[in-house]
Amino acid sequence: MDTSKKVVVVGGGFAGLEFVKKLGNAKGFDIILVDTNNYNFFPPLIYQVSTGFMEPSAISYPFRKILRKYKNVRFRLGSLEKVIPQENKIVLNNGELQYDILVMATGTETNFFGNKNIEEKSLPMKTISDALSLRNVILTRFDRATRIENPKERKKLLSFVIAGAGPTGVELSGILSEMKKSVIMKDYPELSKEDLGEISLIDGNEHALSAMSNSASEYTSKKLSQLGVHLIMDTMVKDFDGEVVYLSNGKELSSKNLIWAAGVSAKTFPGFSEVCYGGGKRLKTDQFNKVNSLENVYALGDCALVMGDEEFPKGHPQLAQPALQQAKNLATNLGGNGKNWKPFKYNDKGSLAIIGRNKAVLDFPNQKHTLYGFVAWIIWIFVHIMGLVNFRNKVKAFYNWIGYYVSKDQNFRMIIKPSDRNKNNA
Repeated sequence: MDTSKKVVVVGGGFAGLEFVKKLGNAKGFDIILVDTNNYNFFPPLIYQVSTGFMEPSAISYPFRKILRKYKNVRFRLGSLEKVIPQENKIVLNNGELQYDILVMATGTETNFFGNKNIEEKSLPMKTISDALSLRNVILTRFDRATRIENPKERKKLLSFVIAGAGPTGVELSGILSEMKKSVIMKDYPELSKEDLGEISLIDGNEHALSAMSNSASEYTSKKLSQLGVHLIMDTMVKDFDGEVVYLSNGKELSSKNLIWAAGVSAKTFPGFSEVCYGGGKRLKTDQFNKVNSLENVYALGDCALVMGDEEFPKGHPQLAQPALQQAKNLATNLGGNGKNWKPFKYNDKGSLAIIGRNKAVLDFPNQKHTLYGFVAWIIWIFVHIMGLVNFRNKVKAFYNWIGYYVSKDQNFRMIIKPSDRNKNNA
């Protein structure tokens, strides 16, 4: 008689995949990994896909190939629709799964703060699909601008407003400004420098990279300004009609391109009671990542709000390191047959953000020291290459970056629009 515990893991991001790998081939567990996509991808580099500086396959890899070496792990392609804790069952869009242990690692989704206009008309950048869509839009609008005679309309197509000055917004504004200087004029000789619109970075906080140290924020703001990025801080995006971005300070920016990197929230699912959720719609857990009021359900990573850590009363930062560390801790606890469980304790390894070519910032743990410039940029490259899922991805990413560094250019600027002919055949 098989006494193995059936573990269902929903979400194959940093936390979910790390948990599966740590329990893979462990005796006493049968694991099913569920994800909406059939591939894992590396979110910190998605902005490079969206701007054509990296191909999607450099930051993504099929789950089934990753999981080949784990004999007790299976993959299920599907989207979670409902959790039924009383029956130890989850409902997917294509069937149901029973579990003995459920691990929620569903990450986050873009938060539009209830603004329907922004949700419908802005350009999000959360998934590979978002990145490819954004790349298509950017390149299509560049091309369209070459055919527009009205200078105001041309400038609308070539102006970019980025909402959110966290790492994603900073990195994206930096790479767009570099494209403006080194790529666009070469690819589009029909355009002049006067045609190129402004790149604006907007945030409700006082500084860019507000979660990092003051010195990192000041350096970032200085370098972005030198790159020609227009910083608009202490300001929110109030509305967007597809032609004009309306700001909370009463000003308006003419642009067809509002890129939304202003916030995320965890995903919610029917079946969890209100007491399970905390701030940001995250699932409240104890220090062992067990969801409140449920005995055999755990939450990891961005969707988890771990209570009881005095240093992080509002939850741990929604970054890769807390997710990876939570996954390792829970896998170790479960693998120990219920003995000597250790509460989760976050080990801050510092924060990194890239601004542009040879420009990055590194905050050491607890923001005690900050490193800037070329050395921080080299460290950023190393950390992100090592964070990719396998050797193939590491080689591809490194090759892409070497090519870009030498030529200040890249060759992935293709407009590829999938046909919807087979959309009902899945």
